[in-house]
Amino acid sequence: MLDSATAGAPPTDQPKAWWSAGLGPHEQESAKPGWAAYVERSLALQSVPEPVEGDWQQALVRCLHPLLVTARDDLTTAGHTGAVTEQFLHRLGLRLVKLAARTLVRELAQARKRGDLTGATPAMRFLDFTHRLVGGSELADLLAAYPVLARVLGEACRQSLEGHLELLTRLAEDRELIVTELLAGQPLGDLLDAEPSGDPHRGGRSTTTLTFSTGRKLIYKPRPLDLHQHFNEIVDWLNSKTGLAVGTLQVLRRPGYGWLEHVRAEPCGDLTDVRRFYQRYGALLALLFALDGTDMHYDNLIAAGDQPMLVDVETLFHPGVSAAGLRGDPAQAAAADSVLRTALLPLLVTGEHGVVDLSGLGGDAGATMPNSTVDWADAGLDTMHLVRRARTSAGGGNRPHLAGVPLEPRQHENFLLFGFREAFQAIVWHREELLGPFGLLARCAQDQVRLVGRPTHHYLALLDEATHPDALRDAGVRSDLLELLWTNEQVDPRLVPAELVDLWAGDVPVFTSRPDSQDVWSSEGTRIPAVLPVAGLSAVERKIGALTELDQHRQEWLISASLATRPEPVRHGGVTTQPHLGSTEADPEHLLAAASDVADEIMARVYGSPGGPANWLGLEILDDHHWSVRPMGAGLTNGYTGTALFLAEIGVLTGTDKYCELALDAVRPLPALLEVLASDLETARLVGAGLHGLGGIAYGISRLAQLLDNSGLRRQLSATLELSQQLVSEPADFPSYQDGAAGGLAAMLAMNELPAARRLAQEYADQLVRVVAEEAEHPRPPHGFARGYAGLAWALGQYGRPGNKFHAAAQQASTLDCPGDAADAGWCSSGGVGNVLARLSSGLPLDLDTYLTGASQRPTLADLSLCHGELGAIEPVLWLADREHQAAEAVRRRRAGLVLAAVQQYGPRCGTPRAVPSPGLMTGLAGIGHGLLRLGFGHRIPSVLLLQPTTAAAAHHSLGGHRTPSPDRGRP
Repeated sequence: MLDSATAGAPPTDQPKAWWSAGLGPHEQESAKPGWAAYVERSLALQSVPEPVEGDWQQALVRCLHPLLVTARDDLTTAGHTGAVTEQFLHRLGLRLVKLAARTLVRELAQARKRGDLTGATPAMRFLDFTHRLVGGSELADLLAAYPVLARVLGEACRQSLEGHLELLTRLAEDRELIVTELLAGQPLGDLLDAEPSGDPHRGGRSTTTLTFSTGRKLIYKPRPLDLHQHFNEIVDWLNSKTGLAVGTLQVLRRPGYGWLEHVRAEPCGDLTDVRRFYQRYGALLALLFALDGTDMHYDNLIAAGDQPMLVDVETLFHPGVSAAGLRGDPAQAAAADSVLRTALLPLLVTGEHGVVDLSGLGGDAGATMPNSTVDWADAGLDTMHLVRRARTSAGGGNRPHLAGVPLEPRQHENFLLFGFREAFQAIVWHREELLGPFGLLARCAQDQVRLVGRPTHHYLALLDEATHPDALRDAGVRSDLLELLWTNEQVDPRLVPAELVDLWAGDVPVFTSRPDSQDVWSSEGTRIPAVLPVAGLSAVERKIGALTELDQHRQEWLISASLATRPEPVRHGGVTTQPHLGSTEADPEHLLAAASDVADEIMARVYGSPGGPANWLGLEILDDHHWSVRPMGAGLTNGYTGTALFLAEIGVLTGTDKYCELALDAVRPLPALLEVLASDLETARLVGAGLHGLGGIAYGISRLAQLLDNSGLRRQLSATLELSQQLVSEPADFPSYQDGAAGGLAAMLAMNELPAARRLAQEYADQLVRVVAEEAEHPRPPHGFARGYAGLAWALGQYGRPGNKFHAAAQQASTLDCPGDAADAGWCSSGGVGNVLARLSSGLPLDLDTYLTGASQRPTLADLSLCHGELGAIEPVLWLADREHQAAEAVRRRRAGLVLAAVQQYGPRCGTPRAVPSPGLMTGLAGIGHGLLRLGFGHRIPSVLLLQPTTAAAAHHSLGGHRTPSPDRGRP
């Protein structure tokens, strides 16, 4: 039983108050907290609720009934009864059950184990447990045993009451203003419901949707709305320049809070509405990009017919990530300051159950959320227990619909780009009206803006885990859990104490700033000076003042690239052919010119300054399941090492310095990366030994060092080989060409002159022999060169000699990998290309005439990439032609003419979704450029897919015998 009878005892004899056990280590014991007084008042009541049947949640609500009785009494005292009060109490009861459920279920399980429960069925025994907590001292004993639970429940009741009463008081005071300012004199009607629709901040206060007897709805915001009003004025200005008529919500500003027009999600009436919707969406995207907006996810947008309506704009003028957090990567810095930061474009969140788009364009109804959530198995039985289950998204009101079907934003990219372009150009052409002390933006200078220190779902997850019974019994355990916030080095540590205060109060922490300030304020109003690197308004004005046509084009590429990442099945194969394709004479000069155009496009897309770090933003496939727009990593296949290799190849071939210089700038991060991996071997092991991992990186460095005659790169190669040696172990997974020892072996053969590479080759080869010999004992891997036995056969065939065990293993591996989809002409997957290469390397019989006839006559793939496109599919032809096979040389010439015609007619189409240009080697522009060079200069440009070495004739030797000086690259 809780004991509060301590008054009157001498200070030295006074026992410790029961509620002191609910205080955190950072809190000082003083006067009785409000939550403790609330709990004591509740437990002093003599009130027994009516029994319930069938609803386990209401059965648990009965256990906590005294807390709700106190809330009802306080509301009645304030003059509030009726339906709105009953709805408030119903929601409060469910919230209390959510907070107490883990503890109650633990107590239920313990009572079952002790045999304390009576009843013939599990459901009856469950109800018996709940009855024991009703109308007696058991609830008091429970809260005495779990003092932090008492605090959590008392705080939830007290704050919910305060927030609800504050809302009702403000509504009564502002009713006439609301009717006049927001409803044009139309009656509001009686309040029927007040439903919270946001996260709790500042003492449990949240955005609330009010419903009235007239059918009208109204949004209550318990924070200032000056920024929203000024945003509306900026939108009005933009409309006057573009004619796009972007809609806004009416605002009624009040001191410290405000009222917002409610808007319903409505379908589009026809295709004209669809066009207008996406054009206006593009305009909003341009405006929020210019104003450094962020966090505009699907809950913050309503599709009202042909209008995308933003319902929350508190995160405008939001500071970007500090330079220290970007680790000097210019592409990462560019992404952080791009349209991607708004969350209006696809924002893919990954987890144990897959990927989901939570952006303003996403929120797909029925999508599986990426992470598990807490749920209950055997709910309402005495065996009730906690489980974690995947949750399905209910979707939001953000997606436009036509004829009852949600529209896929990918299909309306052109409309979105049109609106973006119109708004972007209006902002640039008329920016003087926005900037300066008398510009429109100056009106926002002292408005309250929100600083998102961490993702809200991190806070919510932490609050959820803090309801574990151990954390509700012992304040020290709860404190240890919440203080995990200190471990994130990306968050300013000065913010953590305020976060802890909010979390202990049951709130989602919130920080605010002003556009004209670098200071930040906590939810309690405490100022934390100079947290931001620059004032938000200064950053926005500098950004808008510097916008150029190049910025517009780069943002448009990011729009297209991000739309291409919308979740959909990923196909790893090249089957779509290019229609109406002519042929052309593909002499080396024309192929070189086409490759130079590709190199120039890659240069135009680079971020960085000459002589400093350089990188690209690209589309990369992750886990073979979805695509992502991200700064390029270090890998050969999808990273800057592969792009640098192509630039070095064409730079040396043409004698053009600018390509070689950019290649060196691109690989500047490699030494630091290798140091990090050497200090963390577990992480390094995840990188893998194959084409995608350290094997590919080592190969790229080796060839770059030879092509550019660079001693620094040779040192990096030694470090990479040393690291690879430390990581050699028996493979836990299939040692494929793309990820494992097969790719590692092929890479080491390309630098066979190095003793360290020869040692690694021997170890990798021995591993592969064992895997092939024990193939029946392991799960069958996928078919194909990249993932299956064909890649092993190729590598072992290159290493072995007729008669030895490696050659025999290569021939056995060739027989283990059978062609899959015959229509798939791709190099990497289940088509026949990999099997042809495996047989060529291992010496097994192959009907070359049939193969070459098919290779010559098949249609040209629309995808030109190395991975699963045209330039990967012809690799066996090129390998044979390099060895002076006359029939293969004829096929090479034919395919070269078709590829060149495809480039000239359709451009260098990448192997990315919707063929969005991307700089990478395997699916992007660098690979297409490399493939063009292979077609024209096979004797000079070895195959990167097969990890072939640089020939002596190719290194350091240009076609013209001299190097072309590099002009200024013009990189931003």
